[in-house]
Order: sequence, then structure tokens, then C-alpha cells
Amino acid sequence: MTAPAAALLVLADDLSGAAETAAMLGPRTGSARLELAGAVPAAGAPAEVVVVDLDTRHADAVTTTAAVARALAGAPAAAVLLKLDSLLRGPVAASVGAVGPVVVATALPALDRVVRGGVPVVAGGPLAGTAAWATEGRSAPSSLAEALAPLPVEVVPLRHVRGPGLPARLQAVLTAGRVPVCDGESDADLDAVAAAVAALPGVALAGSSGLAAAVGRRLGHAPLGGTTTAARTGRPGPLVVVGTAETGALTQVAGLRAAGVPDLAVPVADLLAAVPDPAVVRLVADAVTRGPVVLRADPAGGVVPGAARHLSAGLARLVATALADVPGAPVDLALTGGETARRVLDALGVRSLAPRATVHHGAVVSTAPDGRSVVTRPGSFGGPGSLLAILAALTGEVAVPSTDQHPVASGGTTEGPSMSTLTSPTEPVADSGPTPFIAVTMGDGAGVGPEVVVGALVDPASAARCRPVVIGDAARLRAAAEILGLDAEIAVVERVADAVFTPGRINVIDLGLLPADLPWGRLSPVAGHAAYEYIRVAAELAMAGEVQGICTAPLNKEALHAAGHVYPGHTELLAHFCGIDEVSMMLSSPRIRVIHVTTHLGLIDAINRIEPGLVERTVRRGHDALVRAGIPNPRISVCGINPHAGENGLFGYGEEEEKIVPAIERLQADGIDVRGPLPADTAFFVAGRGDYDLVVAMYHDQGHGPVKVLGIEAGVNITVGLPVIRTSVDHGTAFDIAGTGKVEIGSMIEALRQAAQMSPRPAA
Repeated sequence: MTAPAAALLVLADDLSGAAETAAMLGPRTGSARLELAGAVPAAGAPAEVVVVDLDTRHADAVTTTAAVARALAGAPAAAVLLKLDSLLRGPVAASVGAVGPVVVATALPALDRVVRGGVPVVAGGPLAGTAAWATEGRSAPSSLAEALAPLPVEVVPLRHVRGPGLPARLQAVLTAGRVPVCDGESDADLDAVAAAVAALPGVALAGSSGLAAAVGRRLGHAPLGGTTTAARTGRPGPLVVVGTAETGALTQVAGLRAAGVPDLAVPVADLLAAVPDPAVVRLVADAVTRGPVVLRADPAGGVVPGAARHLSAGLARLVATALADVPGAPVDLALTGGETARRVLDALGVRSLAPRATVHHGAVVSTAPDGRSVVTRPGSFGGPGSLLAILAALTGEVAVPSTDQHPVASGGTTEGPSMSTLTSPTEPVADSGPTPFIAVTMGDGAGVGPEVVVGALVDPASAARCRPVVIGDAARLRAAAEILGLDAEIAVVERVADAVFTPGRINVIDLGLLPADLPWGRLSPVAGHAAYEYIRVAAELAMAGEVQGICTAPLNKEALHAAGHVYPGHTELLAHFCGIDEVSMMLSSPRIRVIHVTTHLGLIDAINRIEPGLVERTVRRGHDALVRAGIPNPRISVCGINPHAGENGLFGYGEEEEKIVPAIERLQADGIDVRGPLPADTAFFVAGRGDYDLVVAMYHDQGHGPVKVLGIEAGVNITVGLPVIRTSVDHGTAFDIAGTGKVEIGSMIEALRQAAQMSPRPAA
């Protein structure tokens, strides 16, 4: 390849990283151009900055060395920046070894990824101790020396990075034939490295996008900002292709589903086929023709380490084949994961991109030669609202399509693949009228409850679905907002009716029960009692009809008991306050829903408790809840108690025939679509692929385990059988990270969404 003339040549091993770096180096004047490896440079004036995607993330050392050499030969006079993955994935050693004299600085402070003593540290812990390499098929390196082996390296500690003699120190290490590896904890450290290397002629830089930003600052360039998208009236798409198995991606996809965007999850086996299934192609093409749609690999079968490239290639084949059948202008794209982005653009014949704006850190909007807009983003980047923001950047708004314009959701039928082959869950469009009031309890004030409440309530999508009023402590919420770095207005109100709903405002009925010096992350009877009182007040508001639903942040059972309130948990506590003898716990995630016949009981006690009447009442409560949520004819599977559901008496003592079968027969006689008893492993497997809307678990761990495997990051705990619906996050108080701002708020956002969806409107 011959690179175009450039003052600065940037080499990246994948497309999303290349685009991210181009955005960081967006000049105040001139242009930054992104070339795909092997492409003929676009015609026109030379770019001041040229970023080349070498497409070597999964290449071997020989291929990587040759690709770097070809790119360098095309721009012999340019300064060189080698973009490395901040998590050290890809052919790091081969890339660094191929560029000649080079200084390495891989810190990315914006994402809490730093280097101390030559050891990469992510969110306070060594990279090797995280799950960041879970899909790589091998362990993460324990140090930069290990990542760069067999190259000889020498660590440049912070005291030298921050000292006046850094250029001389780097030169000494290079002269000794070693690669300087710079520690870094801040952008100022990266600025120092960039400035020092600028004083060393012929020396390249290698590091993360944070180092690219430092180079941009030194050159006087300004990172690309946001942009306004022109109206897209009558155009198909956009198509959002999610090419990552990161847990956060499911939360982001859930946000799109909540906005009414269809989610097409294609089984892995279909994506690995050499030729896309024509029925799947037709379904994707039809969906894109009607509006925005998400396309991704179905994670139900698990992620096979090392298979990511094959899945990306399968997604690319499907996208190219489907879009060929879509009439009109080229479809705009949002592509997450560098491997997937590159494969899709290759399949579409796109050979270069012109970056023009950023949506958020790492999410870059570019224009392709055919005029389409393309957003690229690393798979691990972005908060819960990332994909919503990207879609808004492409469309100018996040449209909520009507349910008759998209592939049918669970329980419906459509021409093409069955729901066991391709799932497309959608949310019914809300009717007109005022949104429901939802009482949001703050949970245990020493845990992450205050943080998830504040984070979820400032989310614009949450505010659009309901009118939330917090029952809690205003001072603690203000402290949580400060920890999260959010400019939220915490407004105290006396009554629900006094609440005013404006962007950034959080209404709270302040019980003032927590001391100002309550420590974060420590069990406290005071916090346990306060959590009890928040629930009591919320229940009273619900019984009085002032709120239509309840959404709870997590409490700590040990703290609750230490305060003298001996209840197994939220479910039993709410039943007590509402005067209800029997309720059920339902867990809901993007992939599966489970309702429990028994919950907080020992296994022997749980089996003794199960009887036909309890099973029947549990199923009816679950059925009614799903009907209220917009699924008119829920498909329900009921688990057995014993392995293989007893296998005709081989296991157990006939518990299935005695305790479960009579209930199923009565339910079926009433027209409820219920099947069983089924072996639990079978029930969860087929439900996870879309065959059932609800699984009935006989005891706590039978239901909780599969849900937490298939979707805890966006899971919701729902109490059914109360006078009002109650939802909650499906995680605990997380004392280990409370008060640090590191908590994931996606589950709380999803809990609010489901509370709003399942609660009646005040006018009703």
C-alpha cells in the first residue's frame, strides 16, 4: 500500500481504534483521513493526518510486520504514531518491533486504565485479574514486558516521566537497545511523553488513544466535536450492528429496545454458515426498510473464545446480502467492535472514511465515499445510553416505531424464521395520557443504591417513560451525584403531587434518616432501618393510589435484620406492608423471564412447601403480569423438581406427579399455554432461545442461576401479586464499590422501564 503524504502517520490494528484516534487528532484546520489497509488513497489534497487501519488485530507476527513496513514505506517523512489497544490485545510486540525506535505509553486515563511499574491497571486492579481477555482464548499479560516479549524493555517510572530530564532518559534507554515503557496515570503524564519524544528525531510513539490526544494537543489540534444530522425522511435504517459479547452491550441494546427499536439476535450457527439463510436475509432487509434495527449474534449459546472473527465475518455476510435488497439511498450504519466494523465495510466495498464528528469518547461519525454515515465504536466503550446516543446522531431523533411495522414479538407469527431461529422482542408503544408515578426507594444508603438511583433518574429515556419520585435521603443523593460527576438538582418535595419534572431534576420525599458521616460500603443498622422506612412509605403511597408502581434500589438483608426488621427480603416486606398473604418473585432479563414458586427457603423446606395450589397461583400471577406487559398469550414452561423432571419415577418420589401435574392440567383447561413439568436444564435452554416467554422455577437457585448467567447486567426483580407492580435491580448493595462511582446503572434503568411499562396510567 502507498499511503498519502502526511505530516503525521497513524497506524492502528483495528478500525474502531483507527477512527477513535482520527477523532482525537482532528485538526483545527486541514483534515484527518482514515484509510483501510490495501485501499487506494482517496483523491484530493494530501491530508495533514492520515490514519491507516492495518487490520492486524488477529494477525500473526509475520503478517503484522509486513503490514507495518508497507505503510511506513508510503510515508517516509511522516512522524509516526502506533495506536495500541489500551488492554494490550492484538499483535502488540510485532507492531512495536516493526516501527523502529519507539517509546511506548499505553495509559488511557479517561477509562481508568493506567500503568504503574510497567503493569497495566484497569479500574484499580491489574489487567491480568480482569475479564477483559475473556474472549481472547488466552490469559491477559501481567506486565508490558510480557506483552512486548521478546523485545527488551525498560520501565520509565513516574518520577522520570514527571521530571525535567525525560528526553535524555528516553534517549539513554533507546541507545542501550531497549524499548522505553512509560508509566502514566494522567493526561499530563501522556503530554510529557509526547513532548519528550517530539525532541527525539526519528523516534516513533506507541500507545492508546489517550496518547494520540496528547499528540493532538501538542500540535494544536482540536478533537472532533458533535454534529447535527440532517433529516432522514423516507430513508431506510439505520442499521446498528453489535459485534461484541461485552456484558455492557446487552444493557445498551436493552436501551434501544426500550425506545421501540427491533432487536434481531441471530443464532451463532446461522452466522457461521457459509451462505446466509435467505429467510434471515429477508427479515433483516424488511426490518431495515421500515426503520432503525439492531443486528447481533445471539449470546444464548455462550461465547466461544477465538470465534469472534468468524462471527464478525458472518455478520458482515448477512449485512451485505440484506442491504443489497434494500432500495433507496445507502443505509447508514453504527458498527461496534473493530473487527466487526472492518468486516462489514469490506463486505460493502467501503475503502476509506472521512471522520467528521464524535458522539462520545470512541464513538466516531464518518462519511463513506458512497455518502452513507458510519459510526464506529470499540466494543467495550460507552455507558448504557451509548447506542441510543449513536442512533440519535444518525437520525436526529430516536423514533419509536409502531409494533405493526416490525418483525413480530414473542407470541406472534411472521413470514420467515421462527422465533426459535431469530428473536425480535419489541415493547408495545405506550398509550397517550400522563405517564405513571413511580415511587423509587433509595435502598441501603451505605451501598450503591443512591448512585444507581441518581444515575438512572437523570437518564432522559427514564424521564420520558414515567414520573419518578424518590423515597430516601436528599443529602445522600446529593453525595451520590457528586461522586458520579452529575449536575443533578435534588429537589425535596412533601408530597408526590408537589413534584415537578424537568431535565436533570430529581424529586425526593426526604425522610432524613441517615447521618451525614455514614460511611460508604459498611454494614449499618441505621442504613438498614432507613431502607425499611423507605419501603414502608412507598407502600403507603401505593395503597393510597398516589403512585402506580414501585421501583426499589437494593437493600442489605443483614443490615435490615440488625435494625430489628426480620424479613427475608423486599418481596416479603412489601407483602407485609400491603397486607398481602402471598406474592411471587419474577426475574426478568433481555433473554429470559423466571417466576419462582418458592424463594427464600432451604431446599428441603421449599420442596415440602410446593403443592398444586401454590404452583397454580404462581403461574397465574406470572401469566397476568405478562399480559399486563403487552404479551397477550404468554407461553409458559414449568420446571420439575428432580433431575430430568423425575424421568417417570426414576428420580425422586413422584413429586412431579403429586405437586405439579394437577396444577398444569387445571391451567391448561382454562386456556393458559403452559407446558411441563420439564427438566430444568431443558426448560431454560429452550426459553433462552425464545421458545417460551416465562419459566416457572420451583425454588430459588433453580431460577436465579440461569437468569444471572443469561442477563444479570440488565436484570430486573419484579414482585407480582401486590396491588401495584414492584420492580427492582437484580443485584445487591455491592459494598465493595459503593461510593466509588463505578456501579453499573443499566439494571436500574431497566427496572424503571419495566415498572413504567407494567403500571397503569393515572387516568386509568
